[in-house]
Amino acid sequence: MPSSLQLVDRPRVLVVGGGYVGLYVALNLQKKIAKAGGIVTVVDPLPYMTYQPFLPEVAGGNIEPRHAVVSLREHLKGSEIIQGSVTAVDHANRKAVVTLPGGQGTLEVPYMDVVLAAGAITRTFPIPGLAEKGIGNKTIEEAVALRNQVIERIEFASTASDPAARRRALTFVVVGGGFAGIETIAELEDLAREAVRNNGRVSQDEVRFVLVEAMGRIMPEVTAEQAEWVVEHLRGRGVEVLLNTSLASAEGPLKLISLPDKSPADEFEADTLIWTAGVQANPMVRSTDFPLEPRGRVRVLPDLRIAGDEGIIENAWAAGDIAAVPDLTGKGLPDGTCVPNAQHALRQAKVLAKNLWANRWDKPMADYKHKNLGAVAGFGPWKGVANINLLGRIGLKGPLAWLAHRGYHGMAIPTFERKFRVVLDWFSSLFSGRDTTPLQGLEAPRAAFEAAARPAPKPAAAPASAPAPEAATAAGEKEKVGAEAK
Repeated sequence: MPSSLQLVDRPRVLVVGGGYVGLYVALNLQKKIAKAGGIVTVVDPLPYMTYQPFLPEVAGGNIEPRHAVVSLREHLKGSEIIQGSVTAVDHANRKAVVTLPGGQGTLEVPYMDVVLAAGAITRTFPIPGLAEKGIGNKTIEEAVALRNQVIERIEFASTASDPAARRRALTFVVVGGGFAGIETIAELEDLAREAVRNNGRVSQDEVRFVLVEAMGRIMPEVTAEQAEWVVEHLRGRGVEVLLNTSLASAEGPLKLISLPDKSPADEFEADTLIWTAGVQANPMVRSTDFPLEPRGRVRVLPDLRIAGDEGIIENAWAAGDIAAVPDLTGKGLPDGTCVPNAQHALRQAKVLAKNLWANRWDKPMADYKHKNLGAVAGFGPWKGVANINLLGRIGLKGPLAWLAHRGYHGMAIPTFERKFRVVLDWFSSLFSGRDTTPLQGLEAPRAAFEAAARPAPKPAAAPASAPAPEAATAAGEKEKVGAEAK
């Protein structure tokens, strides 16, 4: 059913996705395109961009969830914002189909240029029970749910009389030893310690955190020595780190296997299973007529124009996790493309915006080439690891690495307003600690109102009961005496 939504009738730069790339492309182009008589249109199912490096801290209770997202309407006032999903792109006719939320139908959006910036989604495998039991940490909603889940399970365990249910509630498993997995398990372990400290009915030695990683090491972005230090750091906090181990099943008890022989490794029950084992390009690219490489990403040139076997596709651009951007430094993925991370996405977006504008006026364009500045990770207050490439490789551990992590990401989150809010969150948490107050019932917010609004059922009328034997005997004797008196 076509939508009645009226679009601005101007030459359009259509940006598919409002994440890192989409936000920065629009920020850098909206004024220029408007002055030239056009409009930048950003389409995304969500009304905000999520700064994903902050999700572990959101889950750990150090950052307010709304401060880790950037409102598209508030910060892209010169752009046209459509909340919906692009379900088809017909570049030959310069048209895209947008499905609007809430059953409002579809919208056909004409354009002059298109920028694919739909990012990536969590990559999963067909493991039995994973879809039903697992949760990721790639969206702000998942981060909030994880925080509430950890605190709620500890509270549940504090009153559980069944030892098996208590152990299951206090067991937390993270699958994936990349940056997302390591930061997530570290922040949640800190959160759990604080929650246990506030609850006298649970002891810390009852809480079990398990990290499962299929490779023989964690965090490939840092040196092997630093990765080993992180493993020892986690184990020193009581986290079980299982390398060369994979999740075989999540149906009933979790079943782990050792690699590469796939022999049984362990089997136990856990109420919380967190999956952070990689990402994949947003599958929306399959509904376009653009060329894809074997991993499902859009094929692009170093200048970020989409190109296939037959050459450049005019007026079509892509960047970020959805694109196979060549890494001209030679230090990217084995296939020669850039690592899918926020550092590349933010910088690719700025190059793409400049090139799109230059191409419109037949001016020279630049290739994307960015030397990786390194990697920083935080494991809770004053704990972290960093690998910084400035005048050489500088490896940091502990408090200095944690400060580098906060300094870099505090500067990298878009807009001054968001930076200010996040810094205030950090400043507050240094003095008041983590907020361990759970927000329950978010999945059914109307439950309390519905219970109050619905009239209570009337109690059933008590059935007439036969007189007790003693009472019947007494009544009979009374009648007999009365008859004799007569």
